[in-house]
Amino acid sequence: MGLDFTVVVPTYNGATRLPLVLERLRSQVTPEPLTWEILVVDNNSTDNTAAIVQAYQTHWDYPFPLRYCFAAKQGLASARQRGIEEAQGEFVAFLDDDNFPAPNWIANAHAFGQDHPQAGAFSGQIHGEFEVPPPEQFKRIQAFLAIRHPGGASRQFEPGQLRLPPGAGLVVRQQAWYQNVPKQLRLRGRRQRSLVAGEDYEALLHLHKAGWEIWYCPTMHLSHQIPRQRLERGYLLTLARSTGLATCQLRLVTAAPWQIPIICIRTILGNLRRIALHLIRYRGQFSTNLIAAFELQFFLGSVLSPFYVVKNRLS
Repeated sequence: MGLDFTVVVPTYNGATRLPLVLERLRSQVTPEPLTWEILVVDNNSTDNTAAIVQAYQTHWDYPFPLRYCFAAKQGLASARQRGIEEAQGEFVAFLDDDNFPAPNWIANAHAFGQDHPQAGAFSGQIHGEFEVPPPEQFKRIQAFLAIRHPGGASRQFEPGQLRLPPGAGLVVRQQAWYQNVPKQLRLRGRRQRSLVAGEDYEALLHLHKAGWEIWYCPTMHLSHQIPRQRLERGYLLTLARSTGLATCQLRLVTAAPWQIPIICIRTILGNLRRIALHLIRYRGQFSTNLIAAFELQFFLGSVLSPFYVVKNRLS
């Protein structure tokens, strides 16, 4: 280490998006003693992402470095892990290439981390900026798209209830992550051969298991760009199912071995009940009510999630 703060920006084919993030980052207002850096992690891009970063580096005239590294293994979890390994800051922040931080985001994040020494990770307010208007009642599912702004008071998250912040905009203590989060998570994120999401939560649950607190910081604001395709029915229903499929695996991260069958049975029975109640309430509406259809797919993924646990442990 040696610096106070590192902003890790994982990107895949982000040549058109990355400049906008870099512009926001070099406009950050930070107190003079704070030392920080930007680290772009190129997650096996096939476009000119590397050339874009190199062009910025050539004309970079700022006191905080702009660094680049390449992560050949595809997947956001792998890119973030590479960022942790390369980061030189005490605190490491993850910004996706469609996240735009407010000008005081780094300063407020660093101050919060110093004021909360037991916080292994923390996150702030994430506001959606939509290319097209979201569907009716979208607020019921907006957290699944990493949009969260739960108010002006700081508080701890509830890992035991799987109430945790997303990876976008997350800040972690580099040493806490490095010592407690496995380099290879069981949940690797949505990739070509995997439909199961949840890698963000899995990493945080390992921190929680080690005794670290997970906090919400209301003074950290960033905007999350939501393009049209992420509000389309096909994308949303796939997101719901893949997130649900991670439910049981996440509940097992902090469980004792003897609790595994109990958690699996409770996950199945609890979600069968939710499915039954949902079908009764929204019968005949799933083709027209996208939010109800989303929730149903999440419950279906959750009821199947114990079988994915078995499959993972046998493979």
